[in-house]
Amino acid sequence: MIRTVIVAALLLVGLFVSLSGVVGILRMPDVYTRIQCSTKNITMGALPALLALVVGMGALTTYGSRALIVAGLLLLVNPIASHALVRAAYKNGAPMWRGAVVDQVRGPAAERPGDGPGGGPRRGSGDGGDRP
Repeated sequence: MIRTVIVAALLLVGLFVSLSGVVGILRMPDVYTRIQCSTKNITMGALPALLALVVGMGALTTYGSRALIVAGLLLLVNPIASHALVRAAYKNGAPMWRGAVVDQVRGPAAERPGDGPGGGPRRGSGDGGDRP
């Protein structure tokens, strides 16, 4: 009985985190913040579900041990994959949200074109950068 309650609670946590991640992906203004939302969504949404499988089936069963392996791989590969995605997006010139304060790769905001006293066009407006 207690095991069932724990499994249900872990599944609900995973479902809640996944749904909040979906909302974040839909609401974020540019590709960089969306990738951040999707990374957290995958990690923190899938891990409770995998942990629920381990608790429900046992760690030494076929399902439980595979769930632990998948969880370990997820923790290792997901940050690397998201970093590669963001780097590829940046190198291909994906625009940052207009409200972004600092481009840490490029430098402080004062060095960006359009931010100085002379003005000028800013780098990209983002796809949906008009959102508050």
